[in-house]
Amino acid sequence: MVAFLYFAAISIVLALIDLDVQRLPNSIVLPSYAAASILLGTAAILVGDPGTLVRSAIGFAALWMAYFAMATAYPGGMGFGDVKLAGLIGLFLGYLGWGELVIGSFAAFLLGGLYALGLVVTRRANRKSGIPFGPWMLAGAWVGILWGYRLWDGYLTLIGFTQ
Repeated sequence: MVAFLYFAAISIVLALIDLDVQRLPNSIVLPSYAAASILLGTAAILVGDPGTLVRSAIGFAALWMAYFAMATAYPGGMGFGDVKLAGLIGLFLGYLGWGELVIGSFAAFLLGGLYALGLVVTRRANRKSGIPFGPWMLAGAWVGILWGYRLWDGYLTLIGFTQ
């Protein structure tokens, strides 16, 4: 609980900063890796489930590498602040489970895309306009945290993978 309260606090701060200046400051994101590692590591030890740390590390690596690939493939589209934030989000989502990681990852693109579409439809932006993506990454992460397991389980049931 403490780890996710910390994540909630930095989520608010980072979203507001990114909306204001389109930056995700290293002074918040980078120390959060250490804080997340300590808080999630302590939680894993207290709960007696060290496997969550392996999944958390895989979540970190998967999201960091995916965002790094996107940032290098199209440098004007995504900044390295997003890449660093993606790794942090991967730590938290991976700790919770695979479903939370998948849902939280994709929810960011769904929410950001819907927002961008709304801007284009209302003519407040065009296809070339840049929008800060950090708030949508964080919102997607919270979708994964709060509803990821249920959404993932529902999806697997829908496609007949589970009963």
